[in-house]
Amino acid sequence: MRLPKPRGPLSTALCADLAAGSTLSSQTLAVGYALAAAAEDPLTDEDLQLALAVCYELHYRGFDEVDDDWEWNPELLRLRAVLEQRHLAALQSLVSPVAVTADPVDQQLTAVIAADDGPSLSRYLARHGTHQQWREYLTVRSVYHLKEGDPHTWAIPRLSGRAKAAMVEIQADEYGGGSPERMHSQLFAGLMRDLDLDDTYGALWDDAPAVAFTSVNTMSLFGLHRRLRGASLGHLAAVEMTSSEPSRRYSSGLKRLGFGPGTTVFYDEHVEADAVHEQIASVDMCGSLVTDDPELTADVLFGAQCSLALDGLTAHHLLGAWEAGRSGLRVQEPVTV
Repeated sequence: MRLPKPRGPLSTALCADLAAGSTLSSQTLAVGYALAAAAEDPLTDEDLQLALAVCYELHYRGFDEVDDDWEWNPELLRLRAVLEQRHLAALQSLVSPVAVTADPVDQQLTAVIAADDGPSLSRYLARHGTHQQWREYLTVRSVYHLKEGDPHTWAIPRLSGRAKAAMVEIQADEYGGGSPERMHSQLFAGLMRDLDLDDTYGALWDDAPAVAFTSVNTMSLFGLHRRLRGASLGHLAAVEMTSSEPSRRYSSGLKRLGFGPGTTVFYDEHVEADAVHEQIASVDMCGSLVTDDPELTADVLFGAQCSLALDGLTAHHLLGAWEAGRSGLRVQEPVTV
């Protein structure tokens, strides 16, 4: 994967430093501090979200022109921490705190999901989505789905007992149960190819808007910090508890456009798998976690809220663009530094 095209002063300076050598310039760090302080909406800020995604990608597959030693560079980690703090604060402002009750955590998660009133992309795409709108949607989702499973998997070594075993059970399905061709990331790549999109890992980063990175950055943030392991599990639980029916609608929308089972298999797989995963995630995984450490209950609920809220952020972005008669993807413009 090659470094993405910069979107502002920070990503320009960061990518230049990564490609040039082994030192993060003091100017880049200063620009990062300034952006974190000045960003009006960090969760939709193109420059901030791309820079944070670049920092995190060094822990995934890295970049062709960037030395692997950058992954644990102290100055880069300092920059990442500044961006993470602003990102986390924005998430905390986005969702309203949920009062923890004495109910089992699976019931509390169900209540959080029931309270969500965000717009539904799956309903729109099932009934009205055009071929081009589907291509845009898949471009946005490719930032996550081509690494599906990986951001949550970071949390596994931070767990123990039944919570750990339950998470491994869920993630094993994400990775195809040992069959590379059944990995969900590979099924999504096949879906992309059928809609004439480049399925190469990271190939569509330059086209994806900030909200595509916001969602994955949140998963990476939760997964890479032990203190946020509860939020990581809550986020995953919300994904598993809410994806079965939308996946059915997405499959229906593709069939409406004339695509067959070979194309819809990604969503058809999620209809069945996530229906099973729902109980494992909410009862076995999250339930066991908070039984062992009740203080993590609020974090679990926070993670679930973030999952739902960021899905809503993406839906608002795409539906708003389509209703206005324009593309939901990012228009490439020259970067002014």
